[in-house]
Amino acid sequence: MHCFSFDIETVPDIEFGRRLLDLDGLSDEDVATAMTFKRLQAAGTDFLPLHQHRIVAISVTFRTADSFRVWSLGDEDSDESEIVQRFFDGIARYTPDLVSWNGGGFDLPVLHYRALKHGVKAPRYWEMGDGDRDFKWNNYLSRFHWRHIDLMDVLAGFQPRGRASLDDIAVMLGFPGKLGMSGAKVWDKFREGGIGEIRDYCETDVLNTWLVYLRFEFMRGNLDEKELQREYALVRSTLTKMDQQHLNEFLAAWPE
Repeated sequence: MHCFSFDIETVPDIEFGRRLLDLDGLSDEDVATAMTFKRLQAAGTDFLPLHQHRIVAISVTFRTADSFRVWSLGDEDSDESEIVQRFFDGIARYTPDLVSWNGGGFDLPVLHYRALKHGVKAPRYWEMGDGDRDFKWNNYLSRFHWRHIDLMDVLAGFQPRGRASLDDIAVMLGFPGKLGMSGAKVWDKFREGGIGEIRDYCETDVLNTWLVYLRFEFMRGNLDEKELQREYALVRSTLTKMDQQHLNEFLAAWPE
């Protein structure tokens, strides 16, 4: 079994906004303000269109054989094209099942646009059955296939009115949820130079996603109680061995 759960964190694409709105000479902060204000006027929300997001962190968990890992792609100084390429390279190497929370509605479309921008190649991800017949009936792009499971979408029965936040569902299930950080704070943290904190936050988000997925697999009958507890124990032991502050905080908020 190869399985990735993944999550991205983004900030406004200031370079694009400056060109689109002809804002040469304005600071990054003023460009971002102009972008969100224009969006608010047009759509009644200041959440930017997906093609106007720039990815600053991608975190993944990787479950394979008897091992479990969690990390953020690249280094703190890696540029966007590198971390996006690393994401799709992982898919090319392992052909994993993908697990996300709102990945179909946010993370993957943003990854598509940024890969397009940077000339990232991702043929395995875009396989639809022409080169591998197995992908005709189970690929990463089709909403009702299982090679990518968007937990938010699936658990809502594919109904917008049924959607819930990852934080709410994680807390409902006894998992840590968000620990003092949220996506709304990423832009301010990025401007302060806090990319390390953003990556840490992204890792805890992807851990919540993985734990919810394990409970989902139990509900589906793909794990029994013993297997579920063994998966939980593997996550706990992995985080304990890593001994990093944000992961220790996550463990402390996840009572046995």
